[in-house]
Amino acid sequence: MDYTTTVLSGFVALYIFMLAAFAGFEIIGRVPAILHTPLMSGSNFIHGIVVVGALWALLNATSLPEQIIGFVGVLLGAGNAAGGYVVTERMLQMFKPSGKKVKE
Repeated sequence: MDYTTTVLSGFVALYIFMLAAFAGFEIIGRVPAILHTPLMSGSNFIHGIVVVGALWALLNATSLPEQIIGFVGVLLGAGNAAGGYVVTERMLQMFKPSGKKVKE
């Protein structure tokens, strides 16, 4: 099987990072406070991209240090995404009625 890898030069990687940072800043900066919780839920889903990138790094690792870094990346990315969902669920629970009825 022939596996081909894509190599990004330093300037291309820096350009992509700067473009993503600018786009993220512009998008997040314009979100009203009322939409913070739904936005957090959506951004937790996007954190899955980190896991995909770490998996790509792990699968293309050729040495033991690269494999360790890839494994740690997958572990931290998965923990970040799962923890984000847990926190978002707790935040949403704060907005639900308690179920206690007020006696008149």
